Amino acid sequence: MTAQLEQRSCVESANGHSDFPLANLPLGVFSRDGDQPRGGVAIGNYILDLRAACEASLFDGQALEAAKAASDSSLNTFFALGAPARKALRGALLDLLGEGSAQRESLQGMGETLLHPMDRCQMHLPAKVGDYTDFYVGIHHANNVGKLFRPDNPLLPNYKYVPIGYHGRASTVDVSGVTVKRPNGQTLPPGASEPSFGPSKRLDHELELGIWIGAGNARGESIPIGEASSHVAGFCLLNDWSARDLQAWEYQPLGPFLSKSFATSVSPWVVTPEALEPFRCAQPVRPEGDPQPLPYLFDEQDQQQGALDIELEVLLLTEAMRDKGQPAQRIALSSTKNMYWTVAQMVAHHSVNGCSLQPGDLFGSGTLSGSSPESLGSLLEITQGGKQPLELPSGETRTFLEDGDEIILKARCRRDGQASIGFGECRGRVMPA
Repeated sequence: MTAQLEQRSCVESANGHSDFPLANLPLGVFSRDGDQPRGGVAIGNYILDLRAACEASLFDGQALEAAKAASDSSLNTFFALGAPARKALRGALLDLLGEGSAQRESLQGMGETLLHPMDRCQMHLPAKVGDYTDFYVGIHHANNVGKLFRPDNPLLPNYKYVPIGYHGRASTVDVSGVTVKRPNGQTLPPGASEPSFGPSKRLDHELELGIWIGAGNARGESIPIGEASSHVAGFCLLNDWSARDLQAWEYQPLGPFLSKSFATSVSPWVVTPEALEPFRCAQPVRPEGDPQPLPYLFDEQDQQQGALDIELEVLLLTEAMRDKGQPAQRIALSSTKNMYWTVAQMVAHHSVNGCSLQPGDLFGSGTLSGSSPESLGSLLEITQGGKQPLELPSGETRTFLEDGDEIILKARCRRDGQASIGFGECRGRVMPA
């Protein structure tokens, strides 16, 4: 049995917790009873208040500097400090919250001043998003969507050379739990010669991994592939809501616009690279005949350890299921191992032209569908563009999302000899236009 598995916390609810054991310690921004939002750390069923911890002198040295930055109303300043500060804070938290903590009595004495019950807190967007870029690195999703629109040529020639992406709208990135209003826009109905205007009839979800940027780069200077991982502050879940009928009309020749910019949902907790270290793995070997990445995108260590083994899940809760007290139903189970490009390759490519990345910038991976019907990360794929309705255990069917539907994303890391960790939830409920 490894040391990782044996780690227990003095916060009893963290021991065996499905998402937030001592091995995780993700950061987020929370408030309680209308107080000012501030930084905290998830531990079991509680949120450790970093501001209160600093005021109680529970940290010192570099960990104190990091904790003060992370206690703010956004994590941008903390992200900018980079990996050394992040690791110092994690080490201090492991000592503070471990079963043998020398400050156990102090923690217990502070009660809810320090440890807030998570179910009594409101979560906020973890950082101020300066820029949001959505990639397209899910190879199976790219193939599936390509087959719907280009049966004879599903993948365009650039896909296996370039980590494809587009610039999204940072102003409409919301934290889990914020409702999603059905967007209005132009569509071209089947058989029509002119577009019509109105609410989208083909609203969809997309299962993605979110990547938070930490320390950035100066404008005009690129980030080398071997250093790219050090510029990542952490990870979350991301739902890139998509209006497929708006998208079909507008996406040529410049790509998504109003079909994507109305809403993007992210989970509130930032899972650090250090927490995910036991779940790193080799990037899947490219199929025979695929080109090797160009030199600026290739690093041997990244190929051996740059991928992540994260289980991804999509659940659907309809209005009827909610009214009957029925649980949400799983509609997809996939993995981050379906990424054709690594996170480091995404960072290196984004900056290679001299584009400056900044702390709090957000990347979406693109939809991470698998190769099986049970692993498809969008209704567009599940229903073959609306041709094959999804049948739910409740007896309902769906081609695309209806008003009142709620999409719930979850993620978990599991490995023998390691404590499993989770990401919490990324929820969004569809409201009428």
